[in-house]
Amino acid sequence: MILLNDPRTRRRRLGVGAVAAGLLSALLTAGPAVATPDPGDAPATSKEVSKSARAEVRDAIEGGEIPGQDQVVHSDNIEHLANIPKDALPGTNSDLAFQGRYAFAGNYDGFRIFDISNPKKPKTVAQVLCPGSQNDISVSGDLLFLSTDSSRSDSSCNSTTQPATEKSSWEGMKVFDISDKRNPKYVAAVETACGSHTHTLVPERKNVYIYVSSYSPNAAYPDCQPPHDGISVIKVPRKAPERAAVVDFPVLFPGEGPDGGGNPGGPTNPGVSKTTGCHDITVLPSKDLAAGACMGDGILFSIEDPERPKVIDRVQDNVNFAFWHSATFNQGANKVVFTDELGGGGAATCNAEIGPNRGADGIYDIVGRGDHRKLVFRSYFKIPRHQADTENCVAHNGSLIPVKGKDIMVQAWYQGGVSVWEFTDSSRPKEIAYFERGPLSTEAISTGGSWSAYYYNGYIYSNDMAKGFDVLKLSDRRTDPAKRVHLRELNTQTQPDYFD
Repeated sequence: MILLNDPRTRRRRLGVGAVAAGLLSALLTAGPAVATPDPGDAPATSKEVSKSARAEVRDAIEGGEIPGQDQVVHSDNIEHLANIPKDALPGTNSDLAFQGRYAFAGNYDGFRIFDISNPKKPKTVAQVLCPGSQNDISVSGDLLFLSTDSSRSDSSCNSTTQPATEKSSWEGMKVFDISDKRNPKYVAAVETACGSHTHTLVPERKNVYIYVSSYSPNAAYPDCQPPHDGISVIKVPRKAPERAAVVDFPVLFPGEGPDGGGNPGGPTNPGVSKTTGCHDITVLPSKDLAAGACMGDGILFSIEDPERPKVIDRVQDNVNFAFWHSATFNQGANKVVFTDELGGGGAATCNAEIGPNRGADGIYDIVGRGDHRKLVFRSYFKIPRHQADTENCVAHNGSLIPVKGKDIMVQAWYQGGVSVWEFTDSSRPKEIAYFERGPLSTEAISTGGSWSAYYYNGYIYSNDMAKGFDVLKLSDRRTDPAKRVHLRELNTQTQPDYFD
């Protein structure tokens, strides 16, 4: 491996070239951001950048300011143990879930199951072809769940892409039986309003509740129009998953008018997404608490009654946040980290022109008690390494690293790689480790990088959209105590109480 110098020395002149800047502007004004382009059967993977931007990238590589194309680099406290390239599923890799010795990796074309009992040599156990972006994935007991948020001809795994204007179009949740990891069986499907971009499990002994996050994109989708200001709640009986059904649609943003009560977005708040639903929700069942990242809004709500969640507080950041994407609680349930997916994950936003406060994490303290709790902003965090103008880079999915008395998390940043950072002091976050690859291309923005990076039973696992499944080992006195914490199951959006 080639180790670069301290990342603080890598601040540089790389900026947004004229074409790249125009692309970012278009992404911010054309409508709601999405994690990657709606793929159909073949997502767009390349966007041209200007000649001057290409020259800057080549100069930066030659000068040692950024890694070379596809070059693996990392801090000296990270070890890259394994990479498993994409195989039978050629689509974009997406989210991850874990159970026992298995990792479950979503892909726009289906999902893959790995045996990770030897993290240095993960083995493929099964690959299931079932197209339907994003195939956001989670597991609970013998059940696996997949989100479909693209217009399909039907609910089967043989469905094809079709225009959303077709009356027969289907979007929603799929349920699989994974009692036999080598032979998953498709057992149920539930159609939901506006499909399912992501989902979050609230597991109970007899039932699994699913909070389905989706949002109303634009007038091209006649069955998904504003006000789409709530979430679908699905109830899945564990012993009869074929009876899964929507049991409620709680409104999280009540208000008058055609758009409900969420953030109105532009032109009132230029560059900010209008709130027409939620992108992602994280629950902390041990505290009956949830945090929602909902386009133009961040919310804190109670899930004491899982079928009827109740909003406690709501915040906006109309200066620096373009699209509230995801949320992570700290273990003490007195902080939330929200991410801003500026540019929808398809733009180069980790550079000097965009700066440290946009496309970043927002750290909020939770103050007060009960229904009077409030979210109070403390600071932003962004990786301290500028990326090339050909690298899509922005804050994305991460998880806590369970160290008692400390607030540390690992996080994916697309082509910005994987970052380990601490926010024990909410006002002074700092990075303590990183892993990344050089740009996929020096000529154009090519979609790739780490979609999700999570800590599970002593190791970091990353699902790279283009390069495949990575396993990292973190060796640092600040995080070593986490190696003593072992979980039977992990869906990051259903945060466990690590020290219960």
